[in-house]
Amino acid sequence: MKQEYSIQEALLYSHKMAQLSKALWKAIEKDWQHWIKPFNLNINEHHILWIAYQLNGASVSEVSKFGVMHVSTAFNFSKKLEERGLLTFSKRENDKRNTYIQLTEEGDRLLLETMKSYNPEENSLIQGSNPLKKIYGKMPEFLELYALIREIYGSEYMDILERSINNIESDFEQEDKLAAHISEDVLNQK
Repeated sequence: MKQEYSIQEALLYSHKMAQLSKALWKAIEKDWQHWIKPFNLNINEHHILWIAYQLNGASVSEVSKFGVMHVSTAFNFSKKLEERGLLTFSKRENDKRNTYIQLTEEGDRLLLETMKSYNPEENSLIQGSNPLKKIYGKMPEFLELYALIREIYGSEYMDILERSINNIESDFEQEDKLAAHISEDVLNQK
């Protein structure tokens, strides 16, 4: 296959992406650690809880793939969460090779508590994106980044990402409907 770029172009592009992604990750990491610190969780543990919730249970290999972590990292942190009573491990009748994790009621409760404590005012990514939202009326969508990640990690990764986003949106819609229903009941009682 013929190269469609020079070594200099490739090197500069790789360097720019490395610097930008490292700077972005550092900001996200700092915000994430600050957010979950009161819950005695680290980023890997919180991410695993979130993935288990979003996928309504998941295999350790799915957690590894979607969490972009080594399988042993996914397993070891899941084990710590199991010891805290936040996850359970199981095998499925139709799939004895893979180990699956599922949130316990306590894990579900803790994850919900973390979500309720999320404060966009304390998130540098959100604050840094606000000027773009003011200009364009929406948060940046990063279509080129989506395409790049799809090429690197494959369609399955992007499908899981979309499924998780849809699940989160659905949860918020259900919560909004419930809040509207409760408000309507309160008004009708007056």
